[in-house]
Amino acid sequence: MIATTNRHASQREIIPATQSRARVSSIGARSFLLEAPGDFDLIAQRRIWALSQTVRGWADLAENIPGMTNLLVIFKETPEDPDAVVARLLEAWENAQSIDLNGKTIEIPVHYGGEHATDLPAVCDLSGLSDREVVRIHHEATYRVFALGSAPGFGYLHGLDPRIYMPRKTVPSLKMPKGSVTIGGMQTGVAMLTGPNGWNSIGFATLEMFDPTAPTPALMAPGDTVRFLPARIEL
Repeated sequence: MIATTNRHASQREIIPATQSRARVSSIGARSFLLEAPGDFDLIAQRRIWALSQTVRGWADLAENIPGMTNLLVIFKETPEDPDAVVARLLEAWENAQSIDLNGKTIEIPVHYGGEHATDLPAVCDLSGLSDREVVRIHHEATYRVFALGSAPGFGYLHGLDPRIYMPRKTVPSLKMPKGSVTIGGMQTGVAMLTGPNGWNSIGFATLEMFDPTAPTPALMAPGDTVRFLPARIEL
């Protein structure tokens, strides 16, 4: 699960964001979402990871879920004083020291282009780059897994070159294949399931990213480093 601000109709902002202060919103009666201020970057994510470790020790907390530069906390019972919870959460955020997670390195062979790269021409049109340049820029970057969510094992990856940022589709593809290597906004990833998908496919990977029978079902974990290897380029 990824905590995002556009999923919850019942969300109510309690503390608005400023340039230097986190934003806290209530999600229903027992949940609160803290969003880091500033840019979507590794600096903010490292503090979110630190905050997650801090609140893990709170006895009244049922669950905490790190997202993309945000943290969702779910309490066991509805707090009697929501304002006190917000103050406690903000204090923990202010005291959170940046940490890094010692993740593994994952190399994902990719077939760039071909029948699964249905959106590569659109990426080229928006960026003004050739298909070969888009592929090169994508596979030469190094990515970090910020969080898992959306589908089992799906990793939200940070590190995409701004030159190939691509907005998500207004009308999703109805049956994008599992394994499609995609770009969505300033992120990239690998589709975990075949089905509707609003990201833009530029290639295909056969590496199994999620195995429910394995001791650790998800190949990716927050803090991991990911490299895409051009196993084949068909342009």
